[in-house]
Amino acid sequence: QLVESGGGLVKPGGSLRLSCAPSDGTFGRRDMAWFRQAPGKKREFVAARRRDGHLYYDDSAKGRFTLSRDSNRNTMHLQMSNLGPEDSAVYYCAAGTVILSQTRDESGYSFWGQGTLVTVSS
Repeated sequence: QLVESGGGLVKPGGSLRLSCAPSDGTFGRRDMAWFRQAPGKKREFVAARRRDGHLYYDDSAKGRFTLSRDSNRNTMHLQMSNLGPEDSAVYYCAAGTVILSQTRDESGYSFWGQGTLVTVSS
């Protein structure tokens, strides 16, 4: 089970930090990612951290979003800055043993969190 936190309402240009922690302590042994889904749209890839530590970002996230790991707390963070209305969505944490070619593909992930809502609005 993945436990997410950190969503909320933020003004354009603001920042939020999302967190995700596997309840079974398997953080270091799984590939992990964030996806998001806006109303009426398909779920899309945001960023991923593979088991080997490599990071991947969607073009929309590069330069604004940063993935980090808190190994002591078995938690992955997604720091989001310079947010715009287009970033409003439900953000999902995902985990699994994912082949490299599926890093950005939701079908590669076996475990999902319940989602946390991010709303960017003035």
